Amino acid sequence: MTFPSTLVLAAPRGFCAGVDRAVLIVEKALEAYGPPVYVRHEIVHNTHVVDDLRRKGAIFVEDEGEVPEGAVIVFSAHGSPPTAYERSRALGHELVDATCPLVTKVHVEARRYASRGLPIVLIGHAGHQEVVGTMGEAPQSVTLVEDLDDVDRLELPRDEPVAYLTQTTLSVDDTAAVLARLRARFPFLQQPKNDDICYATQNRQDAVKAIAQRADVVLVVGSQTSSNSNRLVEVCVQLGVPAYLIDDVTEIDPAWLEGAEVVGLTSGASAPEVLVDQVVAWFRERGTTWVETVHLTDEDVEFAMPSNLARKLAATT
Repeated sequence: MTFPSTLVLAAPRGFCAGVDRAVLIVEKALEAYGPPVYVRHEIVHNTHVVDDLRRKGAIFVEDEGEVPEGAVIVFSAHGSPPTAYERSRALGHELVDATCPLVTKVHVEARRYASRGLPIVLIGHAGHQEVVGTMGEAPQSVTLVEDLDDVDRLELPRDEPVAYLTQTTLSVDDTAAVLARLRARFPFLQQPKNDDICYATQNRQDAVKAIAQRADVVLVVGSQTSSNSNRLVEVCVQLGVPAYLIDDVTEIDPAWLEGAEVVGLTSGASAPEVLVDQVVAWFRERGTTWVETVHLTDEDVEFAMPSNLARKLAATT
């Protein structure tokens, strides 16, 4: 077969500030405390990142109760419910919190709305770790909705204030549709001061839209468990462009490329750049001669290390 002549890369793509910080936290915890370091849930939703950290001495668990008393535990970037923190402290763990600050912002909003007695509608995906953590902040106040049908089934007072929050990694377009229905049903709907969908999610969706306009097919590098990576695929499909999620270069099916002249390439916020580099090399080896980047915006966000880890690192140097 004749392979596509052009590969168009989206920028921004790959690691966001929250993911970069979370991975660094585990690496620095291993450096400061020595292995093993336990991690509650996958630190980020990428199989390659998790496997690499596992080789370095990280042990991943789904429940803090699996961690020996007094051990070091890192809580994942997606956030965890308050009950998990309480149990971990009761077990005497050295707790290092890698929750993305943007997720923490949503948790704070949930507590604030609940303290005012407001019912809270959370737009998100059932079972996602971020949603579990947010709902745990105010379990008696939060109702989860995933789609328009869920909104229509809500049994909340129409003539009283209702607040909403969103999972940070949702599709902007999908969220907009649900929000429009919420506003139609609840005239006194209250919203956060700033949009909960994170800057990196928005930027990566805008970037993939830009390359989709030129591409015959789009490849998204990211794991199946990555919500934001799946959303990038959905954005392309909604624009009428075939798109496929791949964990790495080994999952490319050449049949997807039949008849394509231009292929778009991006990666989710938890996918290492080395995986994108391997895909680019794969195309070059097969005759793709032109590789270019469509650059939409720069990202210069940085988040600080947790204070207890920073102190431990300072003490060991």
